[in-house]
Amino acid sequence: MLNASRLQILARLESLGTVRAVGASLHLSPSAVSAQLAALEAETGARLVERTGRRVRLTPAGRTLARHARVILDQMALAEAELAHPDGQPAGVVRVAAFSSGVRALVIPLARRLAVEHPRVQVEVVELDPRESGPALRRADVDVAVTADLLDGARLAGPDVATVSLLEDPVVLVAPAGASASEAAGEGPVDLAGLADARWAADLPGRYLSTLVESACRDAGFEPRVVARLPSYELLLAHVEAGLSVALLPGLAVDPRYDVVARPLRSPRTRPVYAAVRRGAPPTAATSVVLAGLRRVAADATAATAAVGRATAPPPR
Repeated sequence: MLNASRLQILARLESLGTVRAVGASLHLSPSAVSAQLAALEAETGARLVERTGRRVRLTPAGRTLARHARVILDQMALAEAELAHPDGQPAGVVRVAAFSSGVRALVIPLARRLAVEHPRVQVEVVELDPRESGPALRRADVDVAVTADLLDGARLAGPDVATVSLLEDPVVLVAPAGASASEAAGEGPVDLAGLADARWAADLPGRYLSTLVESACRDAGFEPRVVARLPSYELLLAHVEAGLSVALLPGLAVDPRYDVVARPLRSPRTRPVYAAVRRGAPPTAATSVVLAGLRRVAADATAATAAVGRATAPPPR
């Protein structure tokens, strides 16, 4: 008989890569993890891991069993959920990972809506960068990942992951409100070529926003003069609000609490946003409710963005 706890350790070893990382994630010592892996090898009669120097890696048999382990563990979770709630009504905890602006614009409105419509469903949220949410989903730390495509084309996809498109998040120019806004942003779609002398805010080099600003400005024919490196969207918006810079942000990241104006780009750029789940077992009733709710919240966010775009468009001539 296969032991579920040992299967979980094997699946996490494939995701995390080291015995120490697996132990830390499960609050076990490295020696305890190694002992459980050895016991699993004895149970299966197969060599599942092999040493390469001071590290271990899965053998082909280990990778095969890890793939089955994720399906088995998801089936067990589904069975437990159905046994705990035999009436079939959506209930239980659904763990959702999302990037920061997705938490504010999508997951928090979702949790508020479900608290009224499905009070037996509890949404637990954790903020994770798109590069972190995929591994968290695959090792079953979360049930749903709300994530986005990055500029390098990286997408959370694969035979073990199913995705649901939510929205196309437009990239906008963010400028301070007031007189300077009309100079920097004008009205309607912005031609970035006119901002060659502007001061820019971005995040740390090599990260999404920084790469976005560099790419867009270079396409417009100039190198941006970056005067602020701020990994927090809140700090970046505060810097723009103070009249110290302009920035490019995905539309979902433009927090209405800041006194800034957002304008679409003449050469449009978008960030596809979607939800992802593991393909193992069918989703629980609670997870299905969360996915349906995310689609509804995303539709509301898309409609709100379109309304803002109509409000800020130049008058017809």
